[in-house]
This record gives sequence, C-alpha cells and structure tokens, in this order.
Amino acid sequence: MTLHYERDASAIYRASFATIRAEAPLDRLPVDLQPLAIRLIHACGMVDLIDDFEASEDVVLSAHSAIEAGMPILCDTTMVASGIIRSRLAGNEIVCTLEDERVPGLAIREGTTRTAAAVELWRHRVAGAVVVIGNAPTALFHLLGCLDEGWPKPAAILAFPVGFVGAAESKAELVANPRGVPFATVTGRRGGSAMAAAAVNAVAAGLIEETGP
Repeated sequence: MTLHYERDASAIYRASFATIRAEAPLDRLPVDLQPLAIRLIHACGMVDLIDDFEASEDVVLSAHSAIEAGMPILCDTTMVASGIIRSRLAGNEIVCTLEDERVPGLAIREGTTRTAAAVELWRHRVAGAVVVIGNAPTALFHLLGCLDEGWPKPAAILAFPVGFVGAAESKAELVANPRGVPFATVTGRRGGSAMAAAAVNAVAAGLIEETGP
C-alpha cells in the first residue's frame, strides 16, 4: 500500500510555519521575538505555548551577538547539546559538564542534583556565554543563585526546564528577577531539550531562515 504524505522538506517547513502564523496570536509579541516564538512552537507542536512565552526584548540580539563572537554555549544536558545545529555556529564550543568526573562528588558535598553541581563548573566560562537549560530546574536555580553571589553575567539565558517539581518555580524566579541578563523562557511546567535546542538554533540563524530545521 502506498501512503500519501508530503515528502518535500521545504514544503513541510513552509506549511508548518504558515500554520503557526495562522493559529498563534504572534502580534502580541514584539516583532523581534516572533520568529523565536515560532521556532519554540514548532519544536513542541502547541500553538498555545505563546501564552506562556516570556522574554526580554534584547535576548535575540544579545544571544546572536555572543554566538557570532564565538562565545561558548553552556548546556545543562547532553540532549540539549546534541540538538544544536553546528553549521549555524561560528565555531562556538558547546559545553556540557554533566559527565565531568568531579560532578558526583560536588553533588554529594553540596547536597544537590548532579545537574546543579555541573553548573558550578561553569564558573570560569560563564562570562558572555549563552546559557541553555532544557531539562533541570535545579540547574536554573543554581545558576541564579551563583549570579546573586557575584558570578560574571552570561550574554543570555535560554531557560526551558521541564517537569512537575521546580520547573515552574525556577522560571518564575527568572522572569521576576533575571539578574540583568537577557532571557527567554516558557513559564509553567512545559519545556524540554527540544525547545532549548530550537531556541539556540533560532538565535544562531538570526531568525530569518524558516524553510529548514
């Protein structure tokens, strides 16, 4: 039996973005943020995500400029790191410290999760970097605490931790007090690695290309 479905990748993307533009109330956002919101919606298939989208108006410019300048991209998990399209980068190092051999010991000493402990290893690389969190609320909470302690500021925080414990609370704290750092997030329980990687890919591409992944 022959299954009939769209096989042209460019046509699929054109139709997908046209559907998002038709169904999502994008006009409630500043023009510069609309393509980023589109990419996030495309990553999860839920147009109502726009109701929970929060971002500072300078996040796109700040993150894109940092990527163009070759600054590192700091990820909370390898799933986020794996979803970043390298061809859109300027040779940026993609850093995930979760598997560093020091992390288990740090987590035990600090009485926290390994993803939060892994953030501690960003200390000397976070200045001007793009931080991307797509899994762990504890990583976002820890980063915000470190900024309160005087850590250098990243260029942007793209924060999409997901789940039922701490996800909504960590993102609410970011929105309430971003510590002077440009940010983008989706409030509530929703998030995940796909959305986090999509946000990086969007800002890396300059948000102008909507015909491919």
